[in-house]
Amino acid sequence: MQPDLWSLYRLMLYSRRFEEAVAALWHAGHISGEMHLGIGEEAIVAAVVSQLEDQDAMALDHRGTPPLLMRGVDPVRLLLEFLGHPDGLCGGHGGHMHLFSVKHLSASSGIVGASGPSAVGFALAAQHLRPGSVAVAFFGEGALNQGMLMESMNLAAAWHLPVLFVCKDNEWAITTKSATVTGGNLMNRAGSFGMKTMAVDGSDIEACWQSAWEALCQTRDNGEPVYLHASCIHLEGHFLGDQLIRTSRHPVKEMRKMTGPLMRSFAKMHGSNVRKRMGGLRHILATIQNIRTQMSIKRDPVVILRQKLHGEELQLKLLEDKIDTEIEQVLEACGLADVKVNDE
Repeated sequence: MQPDLWSLYRLMLYSRRFEEAVAALWHAGHISGEMHLGIGEEAIVAAVVSQLEDQDAMALDHRGTPPLLMRGVDPVRLLLEFLGHPDGLCGGHGGHMHLFSVKHLSASSGIVGASGPSAVGFALAAQHLRPGSVAVAFFGEGALNQGMLMESMNLAAAWHLPVLFVCKDNEWAITTKSATVTGGNLMNRAGSFGMKTMAVDGSDIEACWQSAWEALCQTRDNGEPVYLHASCIHLEGHFLGDQLIRTSRHPVKEMRKMTGPLMRSFAKMHGSNVRKRMGGLRHILATIQNIRTQMSIKRDPVVILRQKLHGEELQLKLLEDKIDTEIEQVLEACGLADVKVNDE
């Protein structure tokens, strides 16, 4: 089978534009607290969600906005939820991380690794009540160091549950390189439970779609779990306002604010010796450089797909204008028509 690239582009672009609007609202102070966006994850999410059936379930992590939108959750109710409005998806109590929709058999949690147990629960119910249905668990690579996710994979394999475990690997656990706190190979770790494992470039929508199709067919037909490992990039860092991202984009401005405190800390009479202090400074600079290098790699899945559709400029413009209008209508319905989406 071949994917419908136009349909996938619409899903991905709508998610991107919606989250850009959310970012504008957050920067303007309309949304309080942390905000974790799925910008950069659109290809793997669209590839999986676009192939789910009505009775399939989704267990989501703290970046649940893209899969919920692509699944068909009302964007107005979703945005009202972020705003803490009583008409929001969960009465204004869930924020952007703790969301639930009975109609869409979808639940998200801000607890790292919690999508594993939720997906196993969904799949166990499906095995008894909805044969042929599957459950999908979305999580980051850092979650694979959480016991509850390992226990979930074990049960899914032991009980032959139809779960698709989707790991979105951006190589960073907040501000720590995942490789420095993770032993072994994650594909081998998942495969040790007897599951089929697959790896894919999470910026390539066609590769993602094909891998998701194969994985979903297998778990749906055989009732066995599958592990799909997708490499990706978080274009806004771990959360909005991520200092590493700010520093990578505006090094002079941000480093000017950091230099004074770092030098004062380095010059203190008490504490670690000079060698350790130099090591700490080198680590900070190396971390910033790693982020700059990663962000410079052109791996934006929305941009990559648009380039594949190059040559159909009129159709692209019509679709993009339509999506922009739809986002404006969502903002207007939430009483935020004056928000400038491209402003920070």
